[in-house]
Amino acid sequence: MTAALGQYNTNTLPGRAAYVHLFEWKWTDIAAECERFLGPKGFAGIQVSPPNEHALIQNGHEVFPWWQRYQPVSYKLVSRSGNEAEFTDMVRRCNNVGVRIYVDAIINHMTAMRSGVGSAGSAYDSTTESFPGVPYGPNDFTPQWECPNPFGDINYQNPVSVRNCRLSGMPDLAIYKEHTRTMLLNYFNKLVQIGVAGFRIDAAKHMWPSHLRDLLGRIQNLNTDFFPANSRPFVYHEVINQPNEPIKASDYTDSGRVTEFGYGKELSNGVLRGQPLANFRTFADGTGNNWNFINGAVAVAFIDNHDNQRGHGGGGNILTFRQPREYKIANAFMLAHQYGFPQVMSSYDWPQNFGRIRKNGKIALTRRDQNDWMGPPHTAGTPLGTTADVVISADGSCDRNVGWVCEHRWRQIANMVGFRIAAGTGNQVHWWDNGSNKIAFGRGAVGATTAFIAINNDNNRMNEWLVTGLPAGIYCDVISGDLVNGDCTGRRIQVFQDTKALFDISNIYSDNNDPIIAIHVNAKL
Repeated sequence: MTAALGQYNTNTLPGRAAYVHLFEWKWTDIAAECERFLGPKGFAGIQVSPPNEHALIQNGHEVFPWWQRYQPVSYKLVSRSGNEAEFTDMVRRCNNVGVRIYVDAIINHMTAMRSGVGSAGSAYDSTTESFPGVPYGPNDFTPQWECPNPFGDINYQNPVSVRNCRLSGMPDLAIYKEHTRTMLLNYFNKLVQIGVAGFRIDAAKHMWPSHLRDLLGRIQNLNTDFFPANSRPFVYHEVINQPNEPIKASDYTDSGRVTEFGYGKELSNGVLRGQPLANFRTFADGTGNNWNFINGAVAVAFIDNHDNQRGHGGGGNILTFRQPREYKIANAFMLAHQYGFPQVMSSYDWPQNFGRIRKNGKIALTRRDQNDWMGPPHTAGTPLGTTADVVISADGSCDRNVGWVCEHRWRQIANMVGFRIAAGTGNQVHWWDNGSNKIAFGRGAVGATTAFIAINNDNNRMNEWLVTGLPAGIYCDVISGDLVNGDCTGRRIQVFQDTKALFDISNIYSDNNDPIIAIHVNAKL
């Protein structure tokens, strides 16, 4: 029980309260990003792509897709992102600047590809359940008789089917068996010794909670070179929580935090005006009780992740980088209020292709993006499947010509990480709304507010004097600029002695117009 409770702790430096998923980045690029940007900006940690050996997939037109990282071959630390030495160097350098590493751990299954050689050169044959690079053999997998429908698709209305049958045809690891568990613990413990701070458990929904609790409770304590003695690895489970299914996110909160997929779905719906933002007053109460979410104390919150930005992972009209104005509103709201441990997504672009189909004699667009399989940007002149370097432009953004989007470097998102640091663990205070899509609120306590945000998602101008609770003075709006050398590079907002300030926000609708003002005590002249 002590071990399980310790696994809720994010192991971050004091005050840091948001992390980023650098999807498919190389270890060398992540190390540099920790030192030049993430550490100085106050990011708490990074979710990295799975570091273990994976299949090398050329499956028809899908050549080296993103999902090959989720097709394990062994636990050797050689992947598309780099080798073990590069991974170890990255972990050390990020820890040295206070940025923790959370590993995406694929422990439910092994690759379903028939046979081949993985990214570290290990042979495998999934048809005979042979993975000598671990090693695993047939006795390490869930027997077919334990699956109610061994030759069909998973029945998501049957928990036994979800947890004992093969996900997308991938051999299902029996994590309750001693040899399987030993191999997994060897992998976890090696990563802990290197210095990682925690783990995202991929496909946790497809494993029994009691098996996970027993396995994860046996992982060694964290490396004392970077963490206090007796620190436990942070654990958060990926559980796609569908309202009409028997398996719930709350089933997994006894061994770590859980990803709350409903959060991004509801917030995206609100920003897209599916309901008034005024309704979100209770969204920020910290518990999520009014929205049928898991308690914020054990939740990971996010707008989008690598699955649902491609239309997978629970459905819904999810905001992504492709709708930058609305996406910045959603991220600003998430980082401003206190629900959960927030994850910022950092993506790469791909050319969308929805194709055309004939339906009832008419040509119509398909709903599925035909290119959603595409892997990360590729470097010209290098072997196929080689991930491109992240190139930083003179303005601090990532060079979109290469393909990296880097939402975490957008000023409107990165500066809200600092807002959340200033807000600390304070409650929501001084809420205001117009009954529609203009809202504002502070964080802290009445008489001791440390941060305040206003959002105009309506069709007309916002021009309101609002009580902020902040000390009198001039503040830099961190959405439009920064505090640099004692001056604001963006808008100045004056708070008067009665703590009121004027929030004048245009309703001009464009991707370049940010209908948000955010101020906090760490950006005060």
